[in-house]
Amino acid sequence: MELLLKIANVLTELFVLALGLGVMFVIAMYVVDRTQTRHSLRRNFPVLARFRYLFEKLGEFFRQYFFAMDREELPFNRAERSWVYRAAKGADTTVAFGSTRDLRPTGTVLFVNCPYPTLERDALKPQPMSIGPHAQRPFITTSFFNISGMSYGAISRPAVEALSKGAAKAGIWLNTGEGGLSPAHLEGGADIVFQIGTANYGVRDASGNLDEAKLAAVAANEQVRMFEIKLSQGAKPGKGGILPGAKVSGEIARIRAIAEGEDSISPNRNPAIDSAEDLLDAIARVRRVTGKPVGFKAVIGAYGWLDELCLLIKQRGPEHGPDFITIDSADGGTGAAPASLIDYMGLPLKESLPLVADIVSRHGLRERIRIIASGKLTNPGQVAWAMCAGADLVVSARGFMLALGCVQALQCNKNTCPTGITTHDPRLQRGLVVHDKAERVARYARTLMKEVETIAHSCGVAEPRLLQRKHCRQVMQDGTSIPLDELYAKSATMPLTNS
Repeated sequence: MELLLKIANVLTELFVLALGLGVMFVIAMYVVDRTQTRHSLRRNFPVLARFRYLFEKLGEFFRQYFFAMDREELPFNRAERSWVYRAAKGADTTVAFGSTRDLRPTGTVLFVNCPYPTLERDALKPQPMSIGPHAQRPFITTSFFNISGMSYGAISRPAVEALSKGAAKAGIWLNTGEGGLSPAHLEGGADIVFQIGTANYGVRDASGNLDEAKLAAVAANEQVRMFEIKLSQGAKPGKGGILPGAKVSGEIARIRAIAEGEDSISPNRNPAIDSAEDLLDAIARVRRVTGKPVGFKAVIGAYGWLDELCLLIKQRGPEHGPDFITIDSADGGTGAAPASLIDYMGLPLKESLPLVADIVSRHGLRERIRIIASGKLTNPGQVAWAMCAGADLVVSARGFMLALGCVQALQCNKNTCPTGITTHDPRLQRGLVVHDKAERVARYARTLMKEVETIAHSCGVAEPRLLQRKHCRQVMQDGTSIPLDELYAKSATMPLTNS
């Protein structure tokens, strides 16, 4: 009993001491807030105003998990994320009772079911597609859904390793992003698309110019199947890549051929490409050095330049054209971008994809140039729409980030990603177990492609690449829907404008 009294007395003294220290701390904060001159709220409402910053931070969490409806959030709502999570985990992706998707808003996409759907016995697996018929080593792929560019540096080594191994398991390709080719990209044995960014990371000389010897060395790797010249990126057209110095480790610096620990800021465009002539010359140069298919990636805003490009291709000959065009959307993703660009610049894919497909078709180059759609295509319906609108292939970055476990914490630019995907903090990277996440990447890709096939069969075609605009409709302002071939009819005859 005496021991218990002593313990109680000690605890009481500790409580009084802690309370006293707490009061002194609050008084100190009061004095600091009242006398500082930087923050008006803290000056007028000492101590209490500090809770505002805490509530702002907690608000991101509470909105996502408690207050936002299933289809309210941006950039991806809970319904979209949940489908990816279930697909990646191999869980049941069916739903019950009825859809929570509102079919009334303008722009809503609907697919046209056939009275006689394709039976399983008549269904076809996606047929092989050849890219780069004029390259020494064309690339033949059967996958219509692949991993878009995410640079090693913007995402972590474990994330790249998981993507590489998952891509190989699913039989899809992995785009390196503009940060160069790392050992992690090659880890799983997947097919690789090497992206040449505006700073030529990974294939640059001391002055930042394209180094043909380094380019040839990259091409010598059999896993590297194609090269993509990046003109612009969906979330930041007119702005180069941004990698904070805190993320530029020694390894990343070596791969990119830049200084360790310093911000890695790419030029806002490739200084060597200033015209359609320059672009075709750059494509020809990379194809000559590598012997592999070469295309370019661009966000579409102005579009007259595409007519000029197609006319020049016809003058020089189809063999001089790009082997593919990757169309990135204004609602594409990034690790870091100015809000003024991410919110306002460029055209969304719903407008730009059919526009480019029609321009290329109008010039008779549709069979020559493959069209790849990129930007916020994470669910089967979105991918099937892109195939209907004119895409030969679809790539996704954030869909695969969600498959890796991304919780949309919106901390990609802070090196504090809680799931270990976009951070180089070893303590946080520990949460990303490569072999487990690789399986999730593969399951997500397989499940999505399977459900796109299901949509195609419901529309009455044997495989997704046979989907056409007539198979998809879009809701208009009056509440009725019209087929995409009617909606986009005017773009097929659009004159050369807006250059």
